[in-house]
Amino acid sequence: MAAESLMMGGAALGGLVIFLFILLWIMIVGGSVFLTVIWILMIIDVAQRKFKESNDKIVWILVVILTSWIGAIIYYFVIKKPNKH
Repeated sequence: MAAESLMMGGAALGGLVIFLFILLWIMIVGGSVFLTVIWILMIIDVAQRKFKESNDKIVWILVVILTSWIGAIIYYFVIKKPNKH
């Protein structure tokens, strides 16, 4: 009887581990998709934006492309968001 109870507990624990693994995988993939979309949107915004200095556009495009989503987030908070007044 005790062995059956222990096996049932192990099966439940295994199911929980699988559930948590799937949940973590969904969060990682979903986060990656979100960051990729943000990155693409910021590249488009840099390409369409008119900057005061012509070199600024080139610099920002390089920053956003070469630093991936980190550069896109920096661009968003430094350039895009302050212009939304």
